[in-house]
Amino acid sequence: MISLSASDPTTTAGAPAGPRRPQQTPAPGEPPTVSVQDVSIVYRTTFEKVPTFKSAIVRLGRGERAVREVDALQNVSFDVPRGTSLGIIGANGAGKSTLMRAIAGVLPPTKGRIEVRGKISALLALGVGFNGQLSGRENVVLGGLAAGLSREQVEERAEQIAEFAEIGEFMDLPMRTYSSGMYQRLAFSVSVHMDPDILLIDEALSAGDASFKEKATAKMDELMASARAMFLVSHSLGSIKSLCDDAIWIHKGKLMMHDTPERCIAAYTKFLKVGENAFTFEDL
Repeated sequence: MISLSASDPTTTAGAPAGPRRPQQTPAPGEPPTVSVQDVSIVYRTTFEKVPTFKSAIVRLGRGERAVREVDALQNVSFDVPRGTSLGIIGANGAGKSTLMRAIAGVLPPTKGRIEVRGKISALLALGVGFNGQLSGRENVVLGGLAAGLSREQVEERAEQIAEFAEIGEFMDLPMRTYSSGMYQRLAFSVSVHMDPDILLIDEALSAGDASFKEKATAKMDELMASARAMFLVSHSLGSIKSLCDDAIWIHKGKLMMHDTPERCIAAYTKFLKVGENAFTFEDL
């Protein structure tokens, strides 16, 4: 179990929507695969609305810095049992990607605790971890070795990854020559071929044609038959509804709702139509 901490929360739960695929049933008393407990993350950044040379000299003389704190996540709590596929929705800047990075262990919480039981494979952003000067195959080998696989396992998976990504001869060319779609297809293929216990996907299906998206969806269904949990961040509410059996809605770093995908999407789309000022959060 991996545990990150900077505290016990109350999880806002909803009625299950019913499985969209064969699900694993957690044993009685089994701890959740992922537990997010009262997590807050604060970014500190230097900030000045109208920077001038004079103000910079004055601050330097006083030993001062203009610092702004951004509350990316605020007291977020929820549990994800084994066999759950969790969709995460919200507007740009809501804190969805920050939450995914925290679960992946990339960002430590400022406050709170995250417990993860299992090996994580994360597709968090386009090309993260890839070296553009190396070929796709070389990047796959290095990534597999870093994930703890043997040389034999890596070489076997490299062929499977190349076939799945459908990038042809580009697999042996430097990744700086790749289009954004090729980058994303290879990154997705690497993530799903590492036999993860927990799969984190942040907007992974936005690139690629309809055929690749269909194949990617089928692969995610296959993984969920054996994986302990999957997290999917997407602005495609249709993908959330079809791929997930649980969902959370985040707004400005706060957990607004944890319920079925249908109910979260209904509340979120209502919010988008009427606006923040007119929306009655007490109704959730």
